[in-house]
Amino acid sequence: MKRSVIKPGRAVLPKGRLPSPTARSDAHDDLFARKNGAMSQQPAEVPVQSSATPSAQTPANAPAKSSTKASAKSSAKTVATAKTSPQAALGSIAAHRPLSMDAADAATAAALDDDPDTYVADGALGDELPQGRFLDRERSWLAFNERVLELAEDPTTPLLERANFLAIFASNLDEFFMVRVAGLKRRIATGVATRSASGLQPREVLEQIWTRSRELMARHAACYQQDVAPALADEGIHLIRWPELTEKEQARLFTLFRQQIFPVLTPLAVDPVHPFPYISGLSLNLAVVVRNPVSGHRHFARVKVPPLLSRFLEASPQRYVPLEDVIAAHLEELFPGMEVLAHHMFRVTRNEDLEVEEDDAENLLQALEKELMRRRFGPPVRLEVEESIDPYVLDLLVRELKVSDAEVYPLPGPLDLTGLFGIAGQDRPELKFPKFVAGTHRDLAEVESASAPDIFAALRERDVLLHHPYDSFSTSVQAFLEQAAADPDVLAIKQTLYRTSGDSPIVDALIDAAESGKQVLVLVEIKARFDEQANIKWARKLEEAGCHVVYGLVGLKTHCKLSLVVRQEGELLRRYSHVGTGNYHPKTARLYEDLGLLTADPQVGADLSDLFNRLSGYSRRETYRRLLTAPKSLRDGLVSRITKEIAHHRAGRPAYVRIKVNSMVDEAIIDACYQASRAGVPVDIWVRGICAVRPGVTGLSENVRVRSVLGRFLEHSRVFAFGNGGEPEVWLGSADMMHRNLDRRIEALVRVSDPAHRAALTRLLETGMSDTTSSWHLGPDGNWTRHATDPEGKPLRHVQEMLIDARRRRRAQP
Repeated sequence: MKRSVIKPGRAVLPKGRLPSPTARSDAHDDLFARKNGAMSQQPAEVPVQSSATPSAQTPANAPAKSSTKASAKSSAKTVATAKTSPQAALGSIAAHRPLSMDAADAATAAALDDDPDTYVADGALGDELPQGRFLDRERSWLAFNERVLELAEDPTTPLLERANFLAIFASNLDEFFMVRVAGLKRRIATGVATRSASGLQPREVLEQIWTRSRELMARHAACYQQDVAPALADEGIHLIRWPELTEKEQARLFTLFRQQIFPVLTPLAVDPVHPFPYISGLSLNLAVVVRNPVSGHRHFARVKVPPLLSRFLEASPQRYVPLEDVIAAHLEELFPGMEVLAHHMFRVTRNEDLEVEEDDAENLLQALEKELMRRRFGPPVRLEVEESIDPYVLDLLVRELKVSDAEVYPLPGPLDLTGLFGIAGQDRPELKFPKFVAGTHRDLAEVESASAPDIFAALRERDVLLHHPYDSFSTSVQAFLEQAAADPDVLAIKQTLYRTSGDSPIVDALIDAAESGKQVLVLVEIKARFDEQANIKWARKLEEAGCHVVYGLVGLKTHCKLSLVVRQEGELLRRYSHVGTGNYHPKTARLYEDLGLLTADPQVGADLSDLFNRLSGYSRRETYRRLLTAPKSLRDGLVSRITKEIAHHRAGRPAYVRIKVNSMVDEAIIDACYQASRAGVPVDIWVRGICAVRPGVTGLSENVRVRSVLGRFLEHSRVFAFGNGGEPEVWLGSADMMHRNLDRRIEALVRVSDPAHRAALTRLLETGMSDTTSSWHLGPDGNWTRHATDPEGKPLRHVQEMLIDARRRRRAQP
């Protein structure tokens, strides 16, 4: 039988639309952030060329059918120009990783993804649009991480939160280099890279990344050295170096070194008999120069700092020293009889993306496991060194690691400030954001029951719109699945899992349901970046418990957040559904802002049944009653609705477009927004991470406003609202406006039908975009400006603070 081979970047798309070229994906989804108000954006002039959009070149490895002309039905089409790799998650962040990789849909994610850039507009919406209308996505991502850094630099941010934002910035940048920069380098090396939608050649983009990231890393180090570390010391938390320790502290750490550190260290010599050792990605290392006192010869050795030990060691109460300092102070223990001449810290970042050939599910599982083993051996993309490093040692590292001078980043120590996650986790509530504990949604708490709230009874009364973390995940979505698992009248549960926690109650509930005889289908996405290994483990565990585990469609990641429960109620079968914007992850549900709809609506239930059947079996259904799905109908469905707003506006009816997403780079969607703006329709875009839109350009986007909100919670929900001539239409779901989401993922948006829910989501969007709300504003030149105070200098309120206060007031009501 001929094997079906799908490369990660090769999308399975509707006829007439090619996959697209660029590179990576978004990790966890990406990161936290903060305050700022909105001022009306004055139209600005930017240098754009009013000429026809250049045609994209078709890649040599694209199928012959790929050149088919796109149908006039769609306002714009994307074209692929290269083989690309799968995406990350940084939740990515991605994203943001408060305590561990597990607790962050990187998320951090952060906002990295493997999206092609080449695009051709087909002119279906009207006049040709000027070139230069798209901002560069890589620089936009760096601007996002700069906003994270601004939170760390802000003296009004609680001190331990500032340390946390420093760690988030570092973690985000690591993932950016591992994914986006690595992808750029690979495409340049293979000769398949093409000019991006912003008009830049890949080499130009790479050089700009090197320059800008160097500036940001210098700011990051300065913020730690000159601001955050001294401020922590003022609060009694001392981050110090070895020479600053007392003799008593040094003696205590020597004992610790001998008992717990020395046994796990492995010095590796470099000489004709011992080749230069492999340096694993993101590991912290000491480059040591020793001399043989007999021969006088100098030798180089490498000592890896054990990653499983605490990054900062407590020398005495509230006095912490980096682990590498303790090792460096005792190098003579590792090289007895040798003279230790020098030691320098260095750290390597490698390409850690995956390339997997997809076949049937079991082969995909095995291929992914093998690729995970190979991930550790990707080529280097960045070398961080202490700025005091000896030129001889630096030259050796550059030569052996085969990096260019542009990829070397000299920094003041300590390197790798992701270790600040541990410091930020200290129990000092006065140095953190005020504690907030989510409560049970009032529509669920109102249901009278002898024990826990009866979720099914509540949903028979009304739909429930959840807003996490303000509404508790454990007493809503988690309780929904746990009740379904325990209910003898429930016959079947169908569930998607993209990321979940290490001790997941969601997985436990699904296993309980299967063991009690219920039909349980679980669609596990084993290619969720940086969570692949965990998801493989859950997939096997679920299979062993009797669940039907499937891995979705070949060539497509399953990113939609769906849950379906089928329950026998008398003579009827009733379907209960959950459609969300976030992962079924109890830990990140306390840190990520997300929306979800719990409903017993028959149309939504029927849609989810049809979609699950498509994912687990054979089905060509592409249209649904209350869903828009990718890769078939989501982009065209949104473009169609944006275009309708133009007609409503021209007819004098209420018209607007409001979008809240993590990332906004899809050219077809952006062009539709430009056309709406040119027609006079107000377009508001609330984006957390990457944004390729140029707002405020005369004749193009003077009616477009772009805002960004970052803060204590990671803004992660996706909402799309349209004026619709006075009958507002609102959608929520899992999809960002990126090629990977719209072309290479299974995504789902659900239409919100309850007028009260539509009004609540409309108020949320209006609040986030308001001039009286703290936020960042995007200008036509691609620069973000923070608006955290009003004209009188008074602090503007943060939307997250408003939502917390609203929940507290609601709870206080009798």
